[in-house]
Amino acid sequence: MSEGDAELEARLAEQEEFEPPESFVEQANVSDPDIYDEFEAEWPDCWEAAAELLDWYEGYDQVLDDSNPPFYKWFTDGKLNVSHNCLDRHLDERGDEAAIEWVGEPVEEENITYTYEELHREVNECAAALEEMGVGEGDVVTMYMPMIPELPIAMLACARIGAPHSVVFAGFSADALATRMNSADSEYLITCDGYYRRGDPLDHLKKANEGLGGVEHDVEGVVVAERLMDGDGFGHDYADNQHAYADLVAEQEGAEVAPVERDAEDMLFLMYTSGTTGKPKGVKHTTAGYLAWATWTSQAVLDIKPEDTYFCSADIGWITGHSYIVYGPLSLGTTTMMYEGTPDYPERDRLWQIIEDYEATQLYTAPTAIRAFMKWGSEFPDRHDLSSLRLLGTVGEPINPRAWKWYYQHIGDEACPVVDTWWQTETGGMMITGLPGIKKMKPGSAGPPLPGLDVRIVDTKGEQVEAGRAGYLTVQKPWPGMLRTLYKNDERFIEEYWQEYSDTDSSDPDDWVYFPEDGAKIDDEGYITVLGRVDDVLNVSGHRLGTMEIESAIVGVEGVAEAAVVGGDHEIKGEAVYAYVILEDGFEGSDEMREEIIEGVEDAIGPIARPEQVVFTPELPKTRSGKIMRRLLEQIANEEELGDTTTLRNPEIVEDIQKQVQDD
Repeated sequence: MSEGDAELEARLAEQEEFEPPESFVEQANVSDPDIYDEFEAEWPDCWEAAAELLDWYEGYDQVLDDSNPPFYKWFTDGKLNVSHNCLDRHLDERGDEAAIEWVGEPVEEENITYTYEELHREVNECAAALEEMGVGEGDVVTMYMPMIPELPIAMLACARIGAPHSVVFAGFSADALATRMNSADSEYLITCDGYYRRGDPLDHLKKANEGLGGVEHDVEGVVVAERLMDGDGFGHDYADNQHAYADLVAEQEGAEVAPVERDAEDMLFLMYTSGTTGKPKGVKHTTAGYLAWATWTSQAVLDIKPEDTYFCSADIGWITGHSYIVYGPLSLGTTTMMYEGTPDYPERDRLWQIIEDYEATQLYTAPTAIRAFMKWGSEFPDRHDLSSLRLLGTVGEPINPRAWKWYYQHIGDEACPVVDTWWQTETGGMMITGLPGIKKMKPGSAGPPLPGLDVRIVDTKGEQVEAGRAGYLTVQKPWPGMLRTLYKNDERFIEEYWQEYSDTDSSDPDDWVYFPEDGAKIDDEGYITVLGRVDDVLNVSGHRLGTMEIESAIVGVEGVAEAAVVGGDHEIKGEAVYAYVILEDGFEGSDEMREEIIEGVEDAIGPIARPEQVVFTPELPKTRSGKIMRRLLEQIANEEELGDTTTLRNPEIVEDIQKQVQDD
């Protein structure tokens, strides 16, 4: 590192606040600070601003119907179609412009560009094929697909004909597919023969067929997109109810399907998310509120414009991909990117090469990925011209200040605002984050709630906590993108998400509070730092410590790339802190490094948070979606029998960590 670079690193390390660049503010979609006061004064009618971004067949008669809390309704009696909003309405002005830029994993393969005209044709032909197969309005169509173009095409085709979709992440098991199809009573599946991961073809149809074997009702039709290139297939024979996607679509060449008028509150899709009981929850999102929210937040937070080439590195199998690869960007008529592979194949600069080649204007990615980029080193992004980037975003978990600053410096060249966004599958879109054309940025803090949202940090009695104190994150008023219920389970919907602080049997919506089960703290300027799930809070000698806070302190130590903290049983303290740490290349897991980490935690939080044990490991056990499986780390710390590891992408690391803990 040169002397100049070292001085820059030192300056950034000390800086706690960052202003958005003037050049960004001047062109930002939203740059008037008065929007916060205006939305508060005009609530809930303020959300007409989101509805105005959409095309309607029939106007709504009421912005919010809050007569039956917590079963709120938005834009009541309005009629629209999501596929029309994402495609048809852009054809006159954007028909020849790119809608989707698809990049496959194999470098030698030709990538695909779909213009809005081409995407419109593909979606119409797919919609006609689904109707021919028997799919009707209201039928749930399951999609078990990786990041291939047929996935968003099928989603938009279903939206066109009024059939809700249920996308199952391709990395999930066959059992997970069967569970979700059974729960949704889904009689139709769209899947594929396989896809590529790190240079190898994967047999996806085999897994899909195994899942279909566990479906408890008749499956009327299965559509198989053939992704694998010649020579890479697995030679499957199709069952009688299975059809090649290409054949079905070819039979509908040139077909046009009129978009079905859907009521604002009609279901657009189901998305299953994990629940505390172990049984997945079918989160129900509806047509108007969800699309308005995804569109408005894409414009206001991600600053998306039609002329942009916007890149979100998430998978469409998750809510981020639904809202911020498919629906939000396409509703705004922009170019959205899809990448099939991993960021380090065939080299660790693959993502940066893609950004340079396509001149991407935004990058929205996960802190997990950023920490990996940090560990690999800045030489990889430094090889490429990333000057096309205008904005950076993070999603999926809180980002620690050190990773934030690395992202800001090495990817954004200190010229791009960074939006750290907190939200959930259930919220439909972003909830807490600064508007990049208005708000300064505080690394480690997601920021203030978006305009029109009433987010408070409260104690167990529902009273707001003082600035700097930890409490429970709550949303006090409804918002358009919210889930409407859990599929066929209204009782569980109330039980899992809503808290009524009133002592009376009141139906006043002011008595209902949405509780996402996250801990947080707020500063005196209204900036919220999310501390992680409430069950990710340790009780050490009677003190509640957020694992996120401790992990941030550990990652703040020079040489640490990533950390996971869990609680272990302790005879005196009740719970003790166990830290599992990945070091950057060039650093060793020595006793000196262990002491530096302990000192870093004590300096940042206090002696009460001192780790009982620091375990160095080359990897952490992660699910295929990149989430750390803390449950296994807790079992290792408590010397318990390990639970299921089959959902991990790296199950072999668990035994290595277990052995090291025993040796220590």
